[in-house]
Amino acid sequence: MKVVILAGGYGTRISEYTKTIPKPMIKINGTPIIMHIINHFVLYGYKDFYIALGYKGNVIKRYFKYFKNDRVKINLIDTGKNTMTGGRLKRLSKFLKNQTFLATYGDGLSNVNLHNLVKFHKLNKKLVTLTAVRPPARFGTIKLKGNKVSYFKEKSSLDEGWINGGFFVMDYKFLKYIKNDRTYLEREPFERLTKKKQLLGYKHNGFWQCMDTLRDKEILEKKIKEIKIFKKTKFKKKIFSDIHLKRKIKF
Repeated sequence: MKVVILAGGYGTRISEYTKTIPKPMIKINGTPIIMHIINHFVLYGYKDFYIALGYKGNVIKRYFKYFKNDRVKINLIDTGKNTMTGGRLKRLSKFLKNQTFLATYGDGLSNVNLHNLVKFHKLNKKLVTLTAVRPPARFGTIKLKGNKVSYFKEKSSLDEGWINGGFFVMDYKFLKYIKNDRTYLEREPFERLTKKKQLLGYKHNGFWQCMDTLRDKEILEKKIKEIKIFKKTKFKKKIFSDIHLKRKIKF
Protein backbone atom coordinates (compact mmCIF):
# COMPACT_ATOMS: atom_id res chain seq x y z
CA MET A 1 0.00 0.00 0.00
CA LYS A 2 1.36 3.42 -0.98
CA VAL A 3 1.80 6.24 1.54
CA VAL A 4 1.24 9.91 0.69
CA ILE A 5 2.82 12.62 2.86
CA LEU A 6 1.52 16.15 2.31
CA ALA A 7 4.64 18.26 2.73
CA GLY A 8 4.08 21.45 0.76
CA GLY A 9 2.46 23.97 3.11
CA TYR A 10 3.95 27.29 4.21
CA GLY A 11 3.91 26.60 7.96
CA THR A 12 3.41 30.27 8.82
CA ARG A 13 2.61 29.64 12.48
CA ILE A 14 6.13 28.37 13.10
CA SER A 15 7.92 30.97 11.00
CA GLU A 16 10.93 30.85 13.35
CA TYR A 17 11.95 27.89 11.19
CA THR A 18 9.89 28.05 8.01
CA LYS A 19 11.44 31.27 6.79
CA THR A 20 14.36 29.09 5.68
CA ILE A 21 13.10 25.48 5.56
CA PRO A 22 9.75 23.72 4.99
CA LYS A 23 7.96 22.52 8.10
CA PRO A 24 8.56 18.78 7.46
CA MET A 25 12.30 19.45 7.70
CA ILE A 26 12.14 20.93 11.20
CA LYS A 27 14.22 18.71 13.45
CA ILE A 28 12.69 16.90 16.39
CA ASN A 29 15.48 15.69 18.67
CA GLY A 30 17.98 16.10 15.86
CA THR A 31 15.99 14.40 13.08
CA PRO A 32 13.55 16.04 10.62
CA ILE A 33 9.95 15.31 11.57
CA ILE A 34 9.32 13.82 8.13
CA MET A 35 11.79 11.04 8.96
CA HIS A 36 9.97 10.28 12.21
CA ILE A 37 6.76 10.00 10.16
CA ILE A 38 8.35 7.75 7.53
CA ASN A 39 9.84 5.50 10.20
CA HIS A 40 6.46 5.00 11.85
CA PHE A 41 5.01 3.71 8.58
CA VAL A 42 8.10 1.58 7.95
CA LEU A 43 7.64 -0.11 11.32
CA TYR A 44 4.31 -1.41 9.99
CA GLY A 45 5.79 -2.61 6.72
CA TYR A 46 4.87 0.29 4.43
CA LYS A 47 7.77 1.25 2.18
CA ASP A 48 6.46 3.10 -0.90
CA PHE A 49 6.22 6.83 -0.17
CA TYR A 50 4.97 9.72 -2.28
CA ILE A 51 5.93 13.07 -0.79
CA ALA A 52 3.85 15.96 -2.15
CA LEU A 53 6.22 18.92 -2.35
CA GLY A 54 5.44 22.62 -2.50
CA TYR A 55 6.94 25.44 -0.43
CA LYS A 56 10.76 25.09 -0.35
CA GLY A 57 10.48 21.62 -1.81
CA ASN A 58 14.07 21.90 -3.00
CA VAL A 59 15.23 21.54 0.61
CA ILE A 60 13.46 18.19 0.91
CA LYS A 61 14.86 17.13 -2.47
CA ARG A 62 18.39 17.87 -1.32
CA TYR A 63 17.84 15.93 1.87
CA PHE A 64 16.73 12.78 0.05
CA LYS A 65 19.09 13.11 -2.91
CA TYR A 66 21.45 10.42 -1.68
CA PHE A 67 18.88 8.34 0.18
CA LYS A 68 19.78 4.69 -0.36
CA ASN A 69 17.72 1.94 1.23
CA ASP A 70 16.54 -1.17 -0.58
CA ARG A 71 13.54 -1.49 1.71
CA VAL A 72 12.16 2.04 1.26
CA LYS A 73 11.27 3.98 -1.89
CA ILE A 74 10.92 7.76 -1.67
CA ASN A 75 9.10 9.47 -4.56
CA LEU A 76 9.37 13.27 -4.50
CA ILE A 77 6.55 14.90 -6.48
CA ASP A 78 6.17 18.65 -7.08
CA THR A 79 2.54 19.55 -6.47
CA GLY A 80 2.72 23.34 -6.69
CA LYS A 81 3.80 26.04 -4.29
CA ASN A 82 0.30 27.40 -3.63
CA THR A 83 -1.71 24.18 -3.96
CA MET A 84 -4.03 23.29 -1.08
CA THR A 85 -4.12 19.91 0.69
CA GLY A 86 -6.86 18.43 -1.49
CA GLY A 87 -5.24 19.72 -4.65
CA ARG A 88 -1.96 18.05 -3.74
CA LEU A 89 -3.72 14.69 -3.45
CA LYS A 90 -5.48 15.28 -6.77
CA ARG A 91 -2.15 15.91 -8.47
CA LEU A 92 -0.98 12.48 -7.33
CA SER A 93 -3.93 10.73 -8.99
CA LYS A 94 -1.86 9.06 -11.69
CA PHE A 95 0.33 7.39 -9.06
CA LEU A 96 -2.61 6.16 -6.98
CA LYS A 97 -4.97 4.91 -9.66
CA ASN A 98 -7.43 2.19 -8.56
CA GLN A 99 -5.73 1.70 -5.22
CA THR A 100 -6.41 2.11 -1.54
CA PHE A 101 -3.65 4.21 -0.01
CA LEU A 102 -2.49 5.77 3.25
CA ALA A 103 -2.03 9.50 3.68
CA THR A 104 -0.88 11.92 6.35
CA TYR A 105 0.44 15.42 6.89
CA GLY A 106 4.13 16.24 7.18
CA ASP A 107 3.86 17.89 10.57
CA GLY A 108 2.29 15.48 13.03
CA LEU A 109 3.24 12.31 14.90
CA SER A 110 1.27 9.53 16.52
CA ASN A 111 1.75 5.98 17.71
CA VAL A 112 -1.51 4.91 16.03
CA ASN A 113 -1.54 1.23 15.11
CA LEU A 114 -1.58 1.40 11.31
CA HIS A 115 -2.49 -2.27 10.88
CA ASN A 116 -5.61 -1.78 12.97
CA LEU A 117 -6.43 1.44 11.13
CA VAL A 118 -6.28 -0.29 7.73
CA LYS A 119 -8.21 -3.30 9.04
CA PHE A 120 -10.94 -0.98 10.34
CA HIS A 121 -11.14 0.75 6.95
CA LYS A 122 -11.41 -2.47 4.97
CA LEU A 123 -14.00 -3.92 7.35
CA ASN A 124 -16.32 -0.92 7.00
CA LYS A 125 -15.86 -0.43 3.24
CA LYS A 126 -16.18 3.36 3.06
CA LEU A 127 -14.20 5.80 0.90
CA VAL A 128 -12.15 7.44 3.66
CA THR A 129 -11.19 6.63 7.23
CA LEU A 130 -9.54 9.31 9.33
CA THR A 131 -7.85 8.85 12.66
CA ALA A 132 -9.86 10.64 15.32
CA VAL A 133 -7.81 11.89 18.27
CA ARG A 134 -8.30 14.05 21.30
CA PRO A 135 -6.23 17.24 21.17
CA PRO A 136 -3.69 17.73 23.96
CA ALA A 137 -5.09 19.74 26.85
CA ARG A 138 -3.83 23.32 26.92
CA PHE A 139 -5.61 25.09 29.75
CA GLY A 140 -7.05 24.36 33.18
CA THR A 141 -10.61 25.34 34.11
CA ILE A 142 -11.47 27.72 36.96
CA LYS A 143 -14.56 29.47 38.28
CA LEU A 144 -14.43 32.75 40.17
CA LYS A 145 -16.63 34.27 42.85
CA GLY A 146 -15.48 37.82 43.01
CA ASN A 147 -11.72 37.50 43.02
CA LYS A 148 -11.68 34.10 44.71
CA VAL A 149 -11.31 30.81 42.86
CA SER A 150 -14.31 28.63 43.70
CA TYR A 151 -13.49 25.79 41.33
CA PHE A 152 -10.28 24.53 39.80
CA LYS A 153 -9.74 21.55 37.52
CA GLU A 154 -6.69 20.68 35.46
CA LYS A 155 -7.79 20.48 31.85
CA SER A 156 -8.07 16.94 30.49
CA SER A 157 -7.81 16.00 26.84
CA LEU A 158 -11.06 14.08 27.36
CA ASP A 159 -12.80 17.43 27.64
CA GLU A 160 -11.71 18.44 24.18
CA GLY A 161 -13.79 16.12 22.00
CA TRP A 162 -12.46 14.42 18.87
CA ILE A 163 -10.53 16.03 16.02
CA ASN A 164 -8.94 14.94 12.74
CA GLY A 165 -5.56 13.42 13.64
CA GLY A 166 -4.31 13.32 10.05
CA PHE A 167 -3.62 9.61 9.50
CA PHE A 168 -5.92 8.47 6.69
CA VAL A 169 -6.83 5.41 4.66
CA MET A 170 -8.38 6.44 1.33
CA ASP A 171 -9.94 4.75 -1.65
CA TYR A 172 -8.87 6.10 -5.04
CA LYS A 173 -12.52 6.89 -5.89
CA PHE A 174 -12.44 9.60 -3.23
CA LEU A 175 -10.22 11.77 -5.43
CA LYS A 176 -13.18 12.60 -7.68
CA TYR A 177 -14.55 14.71 -4.81
CA ILE A 178 -11.56 17.06 -5.12
CA LYS A 179 -12.13 19.82 -7.69
CA ASN A 180 -8.78 21.52 -8.22
CA ASP A 181 -5.61 22.99 -6.69
CA ARG A 182 -7.62 25.38 -4.52
CA THR A 183 -9.53 22.61 -2.74
CA TYR A 184 -8.86 22.05 0.94
CA LEU A 185 -9.09 18.36 1.76
CA GLU A 186 -10.67 19.15 5.11
CA ARG A 187 -13.51 21.30 3.76
CA GLU A 188 -15.83 20.48 0.86
CA PRO A 189 -14.54 16.95 0.09
CA PHE A 190 -14.89 15.71 3.67
CA GLU A 191 -18.17 17.60 4.14
CA ARG A 192 -19.61 15.87 1.08
CA LEU A 193 -18.38 12.49 2.27
CA THR A 194 -20.01 13.08 5.64
CA LYS A 195 -23.39 13.73 4.00
CA LYS A 196 -23.00 10.55 1.95
CA LYS A 197 -21.92 8.59 5.05
CA GLN A 198 -18.62 7.70 3.40
CA LEU A 199 -16.29 9.17 6.04
CA LEU A 200 -15.30 7.06 9.05
CA GLY A 201 -13.46 7.97 12.24
CA TYR A 202 -11.07 5.46 13.79
CA LYS A 203 -10.69 6.43 17.45
CA HIS A 204 -7.11 6.56 18.69
CA ASN A 205 -6.64 7.16 22.40
CA GLY A 206 -2.85 6.97 22.41
CA PHE A 207 -0.16 9.49 21.64
CA TRP A 208 -0.77 12.19 19.03
CA GLN A 209 0.79 15.62 18.62
CA CYS A 210 0.83 18.10 15.76
CA MET A 211 3.55 20.71 15.26
CA ASP A 212 1.81 23.99 14.47
CA THR A 213 3.84 26.23 16.75
CA LEU A 214 7.20 26.43 18.51
CA ARG A 215 5.51 25.28 21.71
CA ASP A 216 4.20 22.19 19.90
CA LYS A 217 7.73 21.41 18.73
CA GLU A 218 9.01 21.55 22.30
CA ILE A 219 6.21 19.25 23.46
CA LEU A 220 7.00 16.78 20.67
CA GLU A 221 10.67 16.66 21.57
CA LYS A 222 9.84 15.88 25.17
CA LYS A 223 7.16 13.30 24.45
CA ILE A 224 9.04 11.37 21.78
CA LYS A 225 11.72 10.62 24.36
CA GLU A 226 8.98 9.15 26.55
CA ILE A 227 7.00 7.15 23.98
CA LYS A 228 8.43 3.65 23.65
CA ILE A 229 7.31 3.10 20.05
CA PHE A 230 9.42 6.05 18.88
CA LYS A 231 12.67 4.82 20.40
CA LYS A 232 15.13 3.83 17.71
CA THR A 233 14.98 0.26 16.52
CA LYS A 234 17.75 -1.38 14.52
CA PHE A 235 15.78 -0.72 11.35
CA LYS A 236 15.34 2.95 12.20
CA LYS A 237 19.06 3.29 12.77
CA LYS A 238 19.65 1.70 9.36
CA ILE A 239 17.47 4.33 7.65
CA PHE A 240 19.14 7.17 9.51
CA SER A 241 22.61 5.86 8.68
CA ASP A 242 21.72 5.62 5.00
CA ILE A 243 20.93 9.32 4.98
CA HIS A 244 23.26 10.88 7.49
CA LEU A 245 26.47 8.93 6.98
CA LYS A 246 26.59 9.31 3.19
CA ARG A 247 26.55 13.10 3.05
CA LYS A 248 26.24 16.23 5.12
CA ILE A 249 23.61 18.78 4.17
CA LYS A 250 23.23 22.23 5.60
CA PHE A 251 19.77 23.75 5.70
